[in-house]
Amino acid sequence: MKYSRVHMESIGYELPPVVVTSDDLESRLMPMYEALHIAPGQLEALTGITERRWWEEGHVLSDGAATAARKALDQSNVKAEDIEALIYTGVCRENFEPATACAVAAQLGIKDDANIYDISNACLGVMNGIIDIANRIELKQIRAGMVVSCETSREIVEIMIERMLKDRTMDMFSSSLATLTGGSGAAAVLLTDGSFDNEQTHKLLGAANQSAPEHHKLCRWGVTLSPVALGELMFSPDKLLAAIDQVMEPEALPGVVKEIMTNEKIPPSLASMMPSQKLPDALSEFMSTDSVAVLTHGAKLGVKTWGSFLTKMGWARDQVDKVICHQVGEGHRDTILKELGIDPA
Repeated sequence: MKYSRVHMESIGYELPPVVVTSDDLESRLMPMYEALHIAPGQLEALTGITERRWWEEGHVLSDGAATAARKALDQSNVKAEDIEALIYTGVCRENFEPATACAVAAQLGIKDDANIYDISNACLGVMNGIIDIANRIELKQIRAGMVVSCETSREIVEIMIERMLKDRTMDMFSSSLATLTGGSGAAAVLLTDGSFDNEQTHKLLGAANQSAPEHHKLCRWGVTLSPVALGELMFSPDKLLAAIDQVMEPEALPGVVKEIMTNEKIPPSLASMMPSQKLPDALSEFMSTDSVAVLTHGAKLGVKTWGSFLTKMGWARDQVDKVICHQVGEGHRDTILKELGIDPA
């Protein structure tokens, strides 16, 4: 992908007010640390992260995204009514529907013939949104478009801390470590065709993409069934025992319980007994990351993508003056830069 008409007009961001240090999180996890004989300070030592930000409780995602969007507009000569495409690209969304972009567009006063929709692709969403807007501009379909995002880590971190305190195992600690690095924030990227009389814009010259979808299970954030909540919602203890006796053989019980606890679906024999409207109350968020595998396979994919990008752009590695690395963890960042042959300094 190469572009000749696309300008990055401005970038706006909103930083949440609540500072949460790695020491703060570790103090809450001390019972797990003591059980596993983990010395305090490991979270920062392993990730290089001293602090992250959280929104106040009850913060609305579209409010954060709209605030960042206004900041981007204020730095430009573009008005809200000039925006012909608005894409919300966060992992976190307000609802399954409507698109969170609709709530942002309503706050900004985006005109009704603009393209307004969400793109969801984990931490690559903003980049995908930029490419989507850039393609529209390059094809002369629009003059200006905006990508917005707002993420919140407070809720999932709180949930995982609670789970870690209940399951004080090294496996749980290892698979939850990446979750504890997550922070919150909002951002907006304004792209135009360069016709808005702003001499401070930077041209977007091109991009490359590669994927390795076979590794899609290495980092997962979603919802799963809470077996305790499920049991409480469905049955009293006496009724539960009677129902189990009716629908399954005694020797089948361990397998079914295991299925409820480890999968994202209810066995049909039990699902038929539970009113569907109660199902959401039995669901809870989870996040699990195989950090070692993510680093190993991510570095390989990064090298492949970097090579593709340099080839498409006709650049040599030593012509690149500045690199902004996605990885928040210090170890991951240093590893990928080393693999790419880039000096972190």
